[in-house]
Amino acid sequence: MRKILYGLWVVMWLVNFSYGQSPRSTNAVVREERVYLLSPNDVIEVKVYQEEDLVTKGRVAKDGTLTLPLVGVVKVGGKSVGQAAAFIQDLYGKDYLVHPQVGVTILDYAKRNFTVLGQVQRPGSYEIPNEQSIDLLRAIGIAGGYTRIGNPSNIIVQREVNGKKDIFKLDAKAMANDKKAKPFEILPEDTVTVGEKFL
Repeated sequence: MRKILYGLWVVMWLVNFSYGQSPRSTNAVVREERVYLLSPNDVIEVKVYQEEDLVTKGRVAKDGTLTLPLVGVVKVGGKSVGQAAAFIQDLYGKDYLVHPQVGVTILDYAKRNFTVLGQVQRPGSYEIPNEQSIDLLRAIGIAGGYTRIGNPSNIIVQREVNGKKDIFKLDAKAMANDKKAKPFEILPEDTVTVGEKFL
């Protein structure tokens, strides 16, 4: 009887120990996944379940819109595939269909380029891979890294937002040394210029 009680106590202790483990012991690193957002020139397909007449294949316009049957012009740019599907589903469900089920598929990604100039080994235009983001340090790496006189502390990024040109003066050396620094994301059509060291 004493052996049985001891055995039960060991089992209970093991169960409690396993439940009492810190979450850090099982999840060493939690990485944030970036969700791709629809952008101009993406080619997408919109399907409404059991509504063949509403199937639409089209290219997202420069202003982020797409024209759909019944509902007309719809803003999908800046939304994830799931968000766009839910948004369109709500529009159809509001006035036209009962409990519609909408699916959105990307058929062809828009070409998303950035340019690196100045003191890098391979100045030129480069493409951002589909469904990925590029930060400043990686963009410079793609362009071959700095030349002998390249100055990581003197970098300028030019970006056009709503027809207005924004200029960012950045210190890539400080970013590389500070592991807690938030990466500076390079967006399509950005121009990165690496300055020179004063020798």
